[in-house]
Amino acid sequence: MNRSIIRWLLLGLVVLSFSVASFGQVAVGISVRFGPPPLPVYAQPICPGSGYIWTPGYWAWNDMAGYYWVPGTWVFAPVGMLWTPGYWGWGGGFYVWHPGYWGPHVGFYGGINYGYGYPGAGFYGGEWRHGGFYYNRSVTNVSVTNVTNVYNRTVIVNNRSTTSFNGGNGGIQARPTHNEEKFARERHTAALEVQNHHEREAATNRQNFASENHGRPVVAATARPGDFGSHSVVPARAAGGEYHAPAMSPREARVGAPGEHRNPEGFRPFTPPTKGTSSPGSDRNVSPNSGHDSPYNQNPHNDAGRHNEQHTQHESHGSPQPHESPRMNQQPAPSRPTSPPPPQKQSPPHGNTYHGKRF
Repeated sequence: MNRSIIRWLLLGLVVLSFSVASFGQVAVGISVRFGPPPLPVYAQPICPGSGYIWTPGYWAWNDMAGYYWVPGTWVFAPVGMLWTPGYWGWGGGFYVWHPGYWGPHVGFYGGINYGYGYPGAGFYGGEWRHGGFYYNRSVTNVSVTNVTNVYNRTVIVNNRSTTSFNGGNGGIQARPTHNEEKFARERHTAALEVQNHHEREAATNRQNFASENHGRPVVAATARPGDFGSHSVVPARAAGGEYHAPAMSPREARVGAPGEHRNPEGFRPFTPPTKGTSSPGSDRNVSPNSGHDSPYNQNPHNDAGRHNEQHTQHESHGSPQPHESPRMNQQPAPSRPTSPPPPQKQSPPHGNTYHGKRF
């Protein structure tokens, strides 16, 4: 066989193996028998400087103590990259963690309303322009003293849920759009080492564990990764819903090893709710002014007709409201797939804050 052909074949195999390994880093998660608590209510610390992108807090898992809160934080981002948050999704009879990743676009993150530019679909906290990141001050806490690359674009959010998982009984009933499926096939980069260190450090403080804080962590957010000093810490204002202690130990709840649940199709699993039941947060209606008229918009994540561009002036004076949350010790029964319930129309909230969040 011609040597040049052999060399090309070997090169193709190397590239293919690299692509598979790269995606495997963001497609493998942890499986648990009960879901995480609702997202806590907290304020976003001020952006420390230009080039930082907000990465929202989330519930991580520890085999010894169960769910623990990883505080939201500002991360100095790779140029041109955006952060797709990780999320818990019901699939195969368990709650599976889908890690976040860096990429040129924001993909599917379960329809989870993380706030501060992550309302459940897409990202509206800022955009890259000619190598610099510009911040949308309507949804992020940015001071023009520290950051001059700013703009204001109103975002209307109808998803008011604090539910922290997708699918199953009581979860967010959202599926990836065509664009989100396409973004999932792009080349991704796993979390940075500073983010991994941030998560590991969060696990060393027992006050971050749900069993201790009952869904209201003392450290809800920090200005920089791993910085848990008093000047940087933002405590939770309230829990996102009622906390229910699990009926089993973390060892009993853990399913297999982290590498056993792969998703080779680049598609997040989704299981419709049991017939005849409804869940909080099923409304995934987000109607932002997505800014497609701007030549600098690098995140075309909206499908045509899914979002309506609206221009409504908002105030930042929302107040926390209690929400019911699914019982953590109640395992949803498998059911035959059905179509997700149609989105319910809701009127836009008065103010661009919800439970202390700015969107």
